[in-house]
Amino acid sequence: MTAREIANAVRAGERSAVEILDEHLRRIAEREPEIHAFNLVTEDHARATAAAVDAAVAAGQDPGPLAGVPVAIKDNLCTRGIPTTCSSKILDGWRPPYDATVVTRLAAAGAVAVGKTNLDEFAMGSSTENSAFGPTRNPHDTTRVPGGSSGGSAAAVAAGFTPISLGSDTGGSIRQPAALCGVVGVKPTYGLVSRFGLIAFGSSLDQVGPFATTVADAALVCEVIGGHDAGDSTSLPQAFPAVSEHLDDGVSGLRVGIVTEMMGEGIAPEVAAQVRAAADALAAAGATVEEVSVPAVTYGLSSYYLVAPAEASSNLARYDGVRFGQRVEAATTGEMMTATRTAGFGDEVKRRIMLGTFVLSAGYYDAFYGTALKVRTLIRRDFDAAYEKFDVLLSPTSPTTAFAFGDKTADPLAMYLNDVCTIPTNLAGHAAMSVPFGVGADGLPIGVQILAPALGEVPMFRAAAVLEAAAGGAK
Repeated sequence: MTAREIANAVRAGERSAVEILDEHLRRIAEREPEIHAFNLVTEDHARATAAAVDAAVAAGQDPGPLAGVPVAIKDNLCTRGIPTTCSSKILDGWRPPYDATVVTRLAAAGAVAVGKTNLDEFAMGSSTENSAFGPTRNPHDTTRVPGGSSGGSAAAVAAGFTPISLGSDTGGSIRQPAALCGVVGVKPTYGLVSRFGLIAFGSSLDQVGPFATTVADAALVCEVIGGHDAGDSTSLPQAFPAVSEHLDDGVSGLRVGIVTEMMGEGIAPEVAAQVRAAADALAAAGATVEEVSVPAVTYGLSSYYLVAPAEASSNLARYDGVRFGQRVEAATTGEMMTATRTAGFGDEVKRRIMLGTFVLSAGYYDAFYGTALKVRTLIRRDFDAAYEKFDVLLSPTSPTTAFAFGDKTADPLAMYLNDVCTIPTNLAGHAAMSVPFGVGADGLPIGVQILAPALGEVPMFRAAAVLEAAAGGAK
């Protein structure tokens, strides 16, 4: 059942939230040891929440648009009294004293949180191999990665553990694992969904969004978690667009551009072919489809890997063994901080902290960080120029289907290249989503990325609904 179907059945009294939860907990018990989507399954908390939903229905109350729907939460979103680790030893056992805004809004909509999902440590990675608690496996082929950093959230939906989940996207960490796991993944416009309670990686890039089995479910979750939040200074003062109302509008008259720079070197031919097929499907449905050049996106990877580590270096300075989290005792305060951070952070996090600290240092700031910010502006300008002619853009989400464990861990650049198509949107602050569209020769899912300008969620979801139908998905 989809999230919408579950919620409708529970609200109508046709199914109980406890019954729905039991079904999903059974699936988790069957495959979780194999998949490792979760760092923690909160069964007792989930049962209490489901019982409360059923009690509300019995009392004639409406628990909300996600009544009784099981949901998985990425383990970098704060959950009050429930461990939130970012899959890092340095936060092992930390229990936040508050909920992230998106967690509060899910609960208010009647959703039933079943656990915290695994991720690349502090959301730094593209394969969920960087977790301090072990990797997550792709439900379609457990010898392959699920993508990252939100690999646990993507795998939870793909395995049927929950029909929806939440992830975070700093450079593609929702869309890339969505593509590799064959589910829908959405990165909303920066500021449309609150970041309050999201443990920061790159504050100007981070965005919370959903994974779902259908475009309609993803739209519903966006509407539930989106909207202004006074607790987030970057939150836009408006509601999330009513995208669900436009899912049946079709794409007649919509102008679609295929991004030339994202279709060439490094993109597997079978992935590029599916993007072309998606474009043909949109054209057949009435859209105007043409090629478009967005030249500066070719510098996206270079810019991102200066901007994001710089922000990470600043954000992760707070993990010092003094205020919260792990502490390794030593003779002096300086030695204690060094020992704590050495033991608490994994290799990839250390790599990015060192890179970020370097590019922010005196004598290098202008040459590296300052230049990266200028390139970021160029990327935004080139996108703006493209959106003067097109309503949405198309590209691959990931250059390939899911790769085998260990294939790219020895070469950081090879790993970083997995996000070459997703990173530019984060730098621009625009909206984008991945929709499953076909499979590769290995039988593994391929995702097509739909990009839209800031606040362009309505045409983006219109295109997504048409592609989903063309791919044989939900109508």
